[in-house]
Amino acid sequence: MAKHTVLSSGAKLWRSLACAKSELRLDLTLACGQSFRWRETAEGHWTGVIRGRVWTLTQTDDTLWYHIYQSLDRQGETSGRKKGAGVSLQLENKSDNRFKEAVKKEEEEPVAVTPVHQDTKEEEEMLRDYFQLNVKLGDLYREWGAADHHFKHIADIFTGIRMLRQDPTECLFSFICTSNNHITRIQGMVERLCQSLGAPLCQLDQTSYHNFPSLSALADTSVEARLRDLGFGYRARFLQQSAKQILDTHGIQWLEDLRSAPYLQARDALRTLPGVGTKVADCVCLMSLDKAEAVPIDTHVWQIAKRDYNYGSGNGQKTITDKLHRDIGDFFRKLWGPYAGWAQSVLFCADLKKFQNLKEMLHMKRPKKEENDEEELTVAGKKRKIRKKLIR
Repeated sequence: MAKHTVLSSGAKLWRSLACAKSELRLDLTLACGQSFRWRETAEGHWTGVIRGRVWTLTQTDDTLWYHIYQSLDRQGETSGRKKGAGVSLQLENKSDNRFKEAVKKEEEEPVAVTPVHQDTKEEEEMLRDYFQLNVKLGDLYREWGAADHHFKHIADIFTGIRMLRQDPTECLFSFICTSNNHITRIQGMVERLCQSLGAPLCQLDQTSYHNFPSLSALADTSVEARLRDLGFGYRARFLQQSAKQILDTHGIQWLEDLRSAPYLQARDALRTLPGVGTKVADCVCLMSLDKAEAVPIDTHVWQIAKRDYNYGSGNGQKTITDKLHRDIGDFFRKLWGPYAGWAQSVLFCADLKKFQNLKEMLHMKRPKKEENDEEELTVAGKKRKIRKKLIR
């Protein structure tokens, strides 16, 4: 059976491109809730799917290494088998039996791990596009740090966090699953969605990898019931209805075309879909539709705004309204500029529980004067509250 490859097994199996960790950190970027399909399959090695291919990525200080596994359709080409079954499975995904047969066939005939050498330039461009490596992250960090002392402090540890440029269909339907959910559970849902409706790509170390389902597969009338059986609850209806609405009303290219639309127009268009509110629409705009100014606001980001920027503290508001979403977004856009959504993702990542060990390093690095100043502000704040109570 084919295995997940590691860099120590030999660099000949890998391709590489120059990329410093200050420009990209895989461990933070791939695990901060932008995409839900990457897994750390060995220490520092991340395996996931980009554009219908299974990749393992790792990095050294100044180099990004990547390995692409041979998928079922390519394996069929090299062995002379017909490609039609794989294609029809990806387009239709209507027959459980055919799906199970394809997986069984894959298990019986392990996929070779030899990298595909042709189209190397195309594959490198895929990776550059996915990580948006044309954007100079170091320059942005310096701009944000100059405008925002709190960001500068966080950025000392949380370097190399950049926005992915995901496939719009995958991004949209993954984020429909995020409603009232947490990252670990969302990952499980997205994985079950791909296993149930996506074409199988390859199997590595007992793990089967699948492509993300097509719009036509998601729009099938049987999908809602199947997904409810898989634990999607009310989200099952949103997934099926959104896919059907896109195909019936707009067409298969609609999501891609939103990349060229202005930010607010794209966001409002997405909000017409079942299960898509302002926060989900902003996530899709930021993470797949090239809208770097989109700032998704949830309770997590609202707490950051109140706690670290004293935004609206004491006003007693308890729910996120459209107005609050717009006002907080405008506050951060004014502070950070046209790439405000990228800057927000750094603070969001730094606040996740899984990265608290890194955040503890911030307190160790913080100058004593800063700590004393913060303590004085806290004491002063408490005194003001006490005075207000006495006046009342």
